[in-house]
Formats: sequence, C-alpha cells, structure tokens
Amino acid sequence: MTDAIAHFRAKLELETDPSDVYTAQKAGEEFVLVDTRSSEAWAQGRAKGAVHIPTREIADRAADEIPAGTHVVVYCWSPGCNGGDKAALAFAERGYQVKLMLGGFEYWAREGYPVVTDDGETRGPIDPLTGVVR
Repeated sequence: MTDAIAHFRAKLELETDPSDVYTAQKAGEEFVLVDTRSSEAWAQGRAKGAVHIPTREIADRAADEIPAGTHVVVYCWSPGCNGGDKAALAFAERGYQVKLMLGGFEYWAREGYPVVTDDGETRGPIDPLTGVVR
C-alpha cells in the first residue's frame, strides 16, 4: 500500500488535467499554461490563457519569457502524442516546476473549456464521453 501512495502522490505532483487547470485559472492560481504545439496548431485554437512556446523553442525562449520559479503547465495535442512530455522535460531541465496537462488540447476542447483563436473565444459542447452534459 505504501508503494501505491508514493506512486500516486508523485504522479499528481507532475500531472494535472483540463478540469483542474481550468479550476486553478478561475481561482487565480499563479502558473503559466504553455501550448507547446506548432504555430499552425496554435492558430487552429488553444486553451484560453495559454502562451505559445513550441517544444523546439523552449531552450531558447523559456528563460526570457517565463521568470525562474514560475510554475508551468504544458500541453500538446492529445493523449496520443508525447509532445507535452518532451516539453515538460525541457522545462524541468531548465529548473522549472512543471506539470503535464493530461489529455492535451483535445480534452480541453472536448470538455467544453474556452478555446481561443485569432478570431476570438469559443466554447464547444461538452463531449458526453469526457464530461457531464448539463
């Protein structure tokens, strides 16, 4: 049982999900949400409140754009890609406290949280496979 407690405690220190991120945003918690996808993906839509630093640019841009000591949450496309893991590693290697948002942008959008494009903010319907439709 102790192994399970240690495992899940450690996992929760490094991972989060769209619901918890959105709740933290609404509560005013201080962290930077980073979309690590390509510029083309960013243009298609991103989580409200996110900043854009593609994974391949983290090494060059992170220190200039995100102050040391800042908590960072990263995401990529979906559970089917490991871009978020690569981005989390890049931030961790630079000394940031970082979490991976499980489900990525896909689950952010499917759970009905605000999506921003260059044309404005939208909110899609909640996918009944990912959340309670009210």
